Amino acid sequence: MAGYDDRDGTIWMDGKLINWREANVHILTHAMHYASSVFEGERAYNGKIFKSREHSERLHFSAGELDFIIPFSVDEIEAAKTAVLEANGLTDAYVRAVAWRGAGEDMGVASARNPVHLAIAAWEWGAYYGDAKMKGAKLDISKWKRPSPETIPVHAKAAGLYMICTTSKHAAEAKGCSDALFMDYRGYVAEATGANIFFVKDGEVHTPLPDCFLNGLTRQTVIGMLKDRQIKVHERHIMPEEMEGFEQCWLTGTAAEVTPVGQIGDYTFEVGALTRQIAEDYEKLVRS
Repeated sequence: MAGYDDRDGTIWMDGKLINWREANVHILTHAMHYASSVFEGERAYNGKIFKSREHSERLHFSAGELDFIIPFSVDEIEAAKTAVLEANGLTDAYVRAVAWRGAGEDMGVASARNPVHLAIAAWEWGAYYGDAKMKGAKLDISKWKRPSPETIPVHAKAAGLYMICTTSKHAAEAKGCSDALFMDYRGYVAEATGANIFFVKDGEVHTPLPDCFLNGLTRQTVIGMLKDRQIKVHERHIMPEEMEGFEQCWLTGTAAEVTPVGQIGDYTFEVGALTRQIAEDYEKLVRS
């Protein structure tokens, strides 16, 4: 497959649809130098983007956390996403909306005078973890920690927060793993590089409290599904050594959907009935 900069198709950029290969930015774009960028990852199923408006609203929230305003309303973003899918003839696709500070009068840390841009692209994208969705992903444990809310806007979906995700996933893949698990700055279990995590023990579900990382929309959806099934969900701080006693584990995220986990470091988990049931229920929900 061609690189992401060399494909046929159309991308929406700053209010108009343009040729895929022409969707470029200047080398002195502020976001490239200072990470002043926020984004959303979304999936369309049968032509409809799951939780589309919630994603657009969160994009605006994230921009606010980085002290800039997106010059397009939620309604305008919704219309743009629809236009991108239609222009590219896509019904089942991954959708990426990204907003950033561009090149302008400022080229230091401060950039209040620089324009803010918005682009939306979509492409076909299968299972994020490949065959791990059936047999269970294998996770490394990252050397990095999720930071304190006092150090960075941890609840924004901001590009800069993914720097340690990239390095951690590279290290994990070099060891034959699909992904890496982060602890947080206090030593509690946090999340994977692009997905939230759930554990099962004695028929009940345990998931880390999202007080220093993104409370994913898929995470929220799955918690609601579990509660609808009268399954008790514990949102709490989890110590790493507790993983030894958990029976099942799965990841959630727009890209990951619901992916079972078979191993984290030296800890192993079965791809059990509840994990498979939630994965099936989620698949039915997003396509309903």
